[in-house]
Amino acid sequence: MKVPILDLAAELREVGAEVRAALERVLVSGHFILGPEGAALEKEIAALVGVPHAVACNSGTDALHLALRAAGIGPGDEVVTPAFTFIATAEAIAYVHAQPVFCDVDGASFNMTAATLEQSLTPRTRAVIVVHLFGQCAEMPPLAELCRRKGLVLIEDCAQSIGADWAGTQAGAWGDFGCFSFYPTKNLGAYGDAGLVTTREPKHDAMLRMLRHHGSKVTYAHEVIGLNSRLDEMQAAILRVKLRHLERFTRLRQAHAARYRELLAGAKLELPYAHGKGAHIYHQFTLRLANRDAAKKALAQAGVASGVYYPVPLHRQPVFEQEFGRLSLPGAEAAAREVLSLPIYPQMSQEQLRHVAGTLRACL
Repeated sequence: MKVPILDLAAELREVGAEVRAALERVLVSGHFILGPEGAALEKEIAALVGVPHAVACNSGTDALHLALRAAGIGPGDEVVTPAFTFIATAEAIAYVHAQPVFCDVDGASFNMTAATLEQSLTPRTRAVIVVHLFGQCAEMPPLAELCRRKGLVLIEDCAQSIGADWAGTQAGAWGDFGCFSFYPTKNLGAYGDAGLVTTREPKHDAMLRMLRHHGSKVTYAHEVIGLNSRLDEMQAAILRVKLRHLERFTRLRQAHAARYRELLAGAKLELPYAHGKGAHIYHQFTLRLANRDAAKKALAQAGVASGVYYPVPLHRQPVFEQEFGRLSLPGAEAAAREVLSLPIYPQMSQEQLRHVAGTLRACL
């Protein structure tokens, strides 16, 4: 049996008629950039997250870049972010010519903690990017309090966590900015690149809108050097359709995760940690196991795709190794050696779940 890591074709079979109708609506309108679909999407995401402002942009990476620009982060500033995440988080810091500072992560949640953050702070620290990895919020109350006490800009990387919360407060509503990716593989995915920034502050909202549109509020009057980072109407329309299904799809992911836990109970591996303080949306179902590479190979031989997110922590990436290669971050380094993500998506069948779990148990 073949089990892909994600099956977007199966998703399209569910929502395809709605998507095609939405695209036809945009085509007939003749309005393709900064139109009503994007504006409506911004309002709908802001309502979901529970903040007054949301600004759509070209990608999740741009969302991080725009947030740092809007916060005034630049040369001479340090920005702390976890070493165990995708490189886009650190790229955005480099784009504004600030200095990335990599901190360690908790071995259970794979997220930054207040303790690992505090160890990385210096007098030059101006901002913190917290990553809510794999679909579960980091421990936001102490992290937010630490940033408030130190006067630091708090940016949430919510690329994998739309709909996750801690004690009722959604990912993207804790910090000064929440940065979302709608890359096709995300729980809410476009059919191309797309992103969005949430904020509570009207001044940040105004700056974000200017920055994404060549630094302009009024056509041909450019107040700052901005970007071309406007979300097109086609992607906004697609996302609005899929947003209507997000809650149902999230419940299905959570049900599949619960079934995996039943099927893998007692196996020689570490199941995903769930803090119980809010919803885990299971962007990934990520295990830890000592013989990760052998297990991945055995799954592939049985037709089961799996993923390693991420095999190299940021401080050991070639682009950063010369500066940070001697840095010791044991939590991030151990995670990179041991993590393995199993297929999890709403359209998975019970037969597929049993096949994945049974194959993994057999190889262990």
